[in-house]
Amino acid sequence: MSACYRIGAFGVLAAAVMLALGSRPGTAQSRAETAQARAHVYLLRGLMNIFSLGMDSLAEELDKRGVHTTVSNHSEWQSLADQAASNYKAHKDDPIILIGHSLGADAVMQMAAYLNRKNIPVALVIPFDGTGSFSTPANVGRLVNLTQRNYAYMRPGSGFHGSLANVDVSGDPSIDHINIDKSPRLHTRAISEVLAVIKGHRVATPSGANPSLANPPPSAREDSSARIPPDGSDVAKHEGIPAPPQKSSNGATNSGEIGEPARRENSSKHATRQKAVHPAELPD
Repeated sequence: MSACYRIGAFGVLAAAVMLALGSRPGTAQSRAETAQARAHVYLLRGLMNIFSLGMDSLAEELDKRGVHTTVSNHSEWQSLADQAASNYKAHKDDPIILIGHSLGADAVMQMAAYLNRKNIPVALVIPFDGTGSFSTPANVGRLVNLTQRNYAYMRPGSGFHGSLANVDVSGDPSIDHINIDKSPRLHTRAISEVLAVIKGHRVATPSGANPSLANPPPSAREDSSARIPPDGSDVAKHEGIPAPPQKSSNGATNSGEIGEPARRENSSKHATRQKAVHPAELPD
């Protein structure tokens, strides 16, 4: 009888423990929801997946620093954007950071615009030598355009209140379209931008700040370009971003909207040049 009694008592105790645990069904879910979302960097290659391997090496450098990355071809930008939106809404990915080379640079601008229509913030976008000029959508907190084409400067889009820097490296003869994505100096710049945004986001998020603006620049908008001299010195010539869309002699409008990048003519009547407020300089 005593053995039966002990077994019965153990069963009652086990049932009580299970009941106590069952009385808190939301515990695991609450822990999952309160866990801090991870930063996610999406890197997009250009044509044929063979000319943009600098995106792979940049991802490896970020991985070593504990940053989660995804590397894909530019043609996959929409499915990646859907994935990013879903993960953001599920509190899995935040902040979202986009980096691309060549057609991949064009694709990250399209991706940012697509996410803007879904009301998903993008903390940082870094195009490496895109093929044209794009409008920067309102959901982007910071854009750093690394380019060696003076017609491929990015410009503020409707409602954009973040920071924008056009960094022109055409003065460096060692950099061209094929190797710009592999430049150690530009990798250093990109990594520093990514880590600064992640750090700023972690500081700002607990206080309820907007994740897309978690890493505000010294000024509200940094419309600038840094032309890097051939000797690699830190002395740079700074120019303003391209002027708003202009009508050409045949009456056509050079709009440069997302999905249909416009080529900026290298003419003084089509561009406004001004001194930058906050120069964007590459580190040594």
